[in-house]
Amino acid sequence: MVAPEIKTADSKRDGEKSHETEASASPGRKKIDSVTLIYVPLHLGGSHRGVSMGPAAMRVAELPESIERLGFKIAEEVDIQVPYSVCWWDKQSPAKCVPEIGQVSQDVAEAVEAALTKGTIPITIGGDHSLAIGSIAGVSSYYRKLKQNWGLIWFDAHGDINTPESSESGNVHGMPLAVSLGNGDRRLTELQGFSPKVQPHRSVLIGIRDVDPPEREFIDQSGITPYTMRDIDHLGIGRVTDLALGACGSDVAGLHVSFDIDVIDPDIAPGVSTPSRGGLNYRESHLALTLLAESQLIRAIDIVELNPAFDMQNKTAKLAVELILASLGQRIL
Repeated sequence: MVAPEIKTADSKRDGEKSHETEASASPGRKKIDSVTLIYVPLHLGGSHRGVSMGPAAMRVAELPESIERLGFKIAEEVDIQVPYSVCWWDKQSPAKCVPEIGQVSQDVAEAVEAALTKGTIPITIGGDHSLAIGSIAGVSSYYRKLKQNWGLIWFDAHGDINTPESSESGNVHGMPLAVSLGNGDRRLTELQGFSPKVQPHRSVLIGIRDVDPPEREFIDQSGITPYTMRDIDHLGIGRVTDLALGACGSDVAGLHVSFDIDVIDPDIAPGVSTPSRGGLNYRESHLALTLLAESQLIRAIDIVELNPAFDMQNKTAKLAVELILASLGQRIL
């Protein structure tokens, strides 16, 4: 009996259609060899201040050195200033800290757009997921000026698609996807002077399993493509990643990957603020990012919600560094 051939991402055999081949028609397919690291110690979007230590933990885990060993240049390291005063609701919105988050988002947007303009990959290190309001705004502004399409792939245990009216907590880290789609406080949705920032039919949500009741309806009506953990269990993460690339469109010039570490099971990644059981395992998370890297379309990356206060011996930060390397194309062979 002849054993069946095993096809892997690291071994391409004759006749096998690779992700590079599928992406070859895309206007964004090209090799970039430098990155810009943007550190955003933002905690204002949630109720756990420990996420402000995320960027420091990533530095301790040797993120810059690891990227350089992979063969990339660090073009620049940018530290975004975040106000550390306590802020609450203001009279204009049910959401917390909107003026402060708006200012941080503007600074992040400018840093991300500048990094893209210089031909580097901006990697935004959080900090809570509200920082994606700024990173997505920067990516969107860049491609808008070029009149090019781009896609968003959002990894998360949660929907992050609440509005100030639907959110029970008022925490903005549960709203950044909604804001990027044009729903929410106008001081955030109108960042950079236009809205929405991303087209829903080019947006994919992967790994959700803890979704608020209003979010279910928002996701259904939004036009984005969602893949729940049930879908991943049924189809496999490889197939889901392929489908996600297809959903973004064959004509995109680039992808923004926004990766919330709580999409991974907390037994593997304990250092997060809002853990949810039943998430991606170690190999699934690596495979998804490896396959996206093989498309050669990744142009911007967020790694968010790392909370060292809940971590064990910097375990989750080290994992986050590995995930960034996977998204930059690190391979086994």
